[in-house]
Amino acid sequence: MPHNAAHRFSISLAVLAVAGLSACSAPVESGVNDPYEEENRTRHEFNRKVDRALLRPAGNGYVSVVPAPVQEGVSNFADNLGEPSHLVNHVLQGNAEGAIMNTMRFAVNSTIGLGGLIDMAGALGMPEFKTDFGETLYTWGVGEGAYVELPVFGPSTQRDTAGRLVDIFTNPLTNTLPTPESNYARSARIAARVGDRGRFGGMIDSVLYESADSYAQSRMMYLQNRRFELGADAAYDDPYATGTEPSYEDPYDDPYADPYAQD
Repeated sequence: MPHNAAHRFSISLAVLAVAGLSACSAPVESGVNDPYEEENRTRHEFNRKVDRALLRPAGNGYVSVVPAPVQEGVSNFADNLGEPSHLVNHVLQGNAEGAIMNTMRFAVNSTIGLGGLIDMAGALGMPEFKTDFGETLYTWGVGEGAYVELPVFGPSTQRDTAGRLVDIFTNPLTNTLPTPESNYARSARIAARVGDRGRFGGMIDSVLYESADSYAQSRMMYLQNRRFELGADAAYDDPYATGTEPSYEDPYDDPYADPYAQD
């Protein structure tokens, strides 16, 4: 899809959604809504094979070969590229504080932070306000929908899947960066994701390859962490889990930060 057409498409989606939804946030849901479990488990096994064959060795190699300062610079650069998308979503959510902070962070890191390689904004005390279109849909009153596991991308919900699709087009940089700069940006995002797989390798391996039911475990972790991000006050217990996974009474104490979390 051409950039201009994609941009108009994303704007149209936003306008239609605003017109059709209430202005209040949806309630944070509980329990498991997994009517597609059989298909999800098939995709989960595919994702495990992709991880075992490609992502895990690439991640381990990346953190072994690339110096830590370079890894941090690439991660900072990728995070900075995401700031305009966070800004757009904060505006759509009516979050003025988040929008202002994202604007300031992007301005500081893109200039004195050498294009985002150094997180000068963080050093100056400007906190990150990350968000996405899935959260925007939540603030507009859209329900979570069914749990789904996406090929390669992993755990999600119907609402967050729709959000992922729109996020592809809502970042202004997607439509403005020329070639080859756009290729550099895409490469940085991929490298940062591979780096995350290497840095959190032990944690991810324990979920995918050491738990009694890796599908139930990853589902539990994703829903718990996502719902907590959206305002859940209590821990989430997956009634479909095998019973061998750890039980968390406090989300802050969860040793398994979501390995599939997106910027």
